[in-house]
Amino acid sequence: MSEKKYSDLGAVTPEAREIYNKSRSFIAGIVGDRTPEDRIKQRCVIATGDLGVAEILRFKNDPVTAGLAALDEGAAIYVDIRMVEAGVVKKGHNSPVITAIGKGDGLAEKEGITRTSAGFRKLKDELSGSIVVIGNAPSALLTLCDLIEQGEAKPALVIGVPVGFVNAAESKERIREIDVPSISTKGTRGGTPIAVAAINEIINMRHAKKEL
Repeated sequence: MSEKKYSDLGAVTPEAREIYNKSRSFIAGIVGDRTPEDRIKQRCVIATGDLGVAEILRFKNDPVTAGLAALDEGAAIYVDIRMVEAGVVKKGHNSPVITAIGKGDGLAEKEGITRTSAGFRKLKDELSGSIVVIGNAPSALLTLCDLIEQGEAKPALVIGVPVGFVNAAESKERIREIDVPSISTKGTRGGTPIAVAAINEIINMRHAKKEL
């Protein structure tokens, strides 16, 4: 595969590009290379070192197209925790990256809910048309589902891949039942590396498209 096809905004040196392209070419031969969804699978597999991740990813309502359109509009990217915010590439787009945790700490203390849930509740008026990326907190994804179902928020894209054994699988099943473009994982597996890989691949696709 050509370097141009697999160019990556995070690989800025010749050695980094060589390693990246070797990894992409190898993984593409295993998980496929026909669709945008295949490219997200490739990147998530590389981010985790786990070929099984390709089998648990779920795509609903053409999420890549929705994400590209939102990035073209400069829509904000809201994330659950700082680790996700740190991983989102800041080049190739004009979208601010905003962390929910810390935005609603007073509400969290008052109601005894998680800081990520409180953060998204505080941000609810800003979420419509945005990209929401949740890699850690099932409670945040459940709160987002509540806001969408209640008509209080309508994100352009939800990347919901929280990890864990308490409400992680359930929260992802729920987002898949809602009529919103989404990328999720099946079961308890997920986490920050998958969340970051998915949004960064969409950003990379946009950058590649702009260079054509």
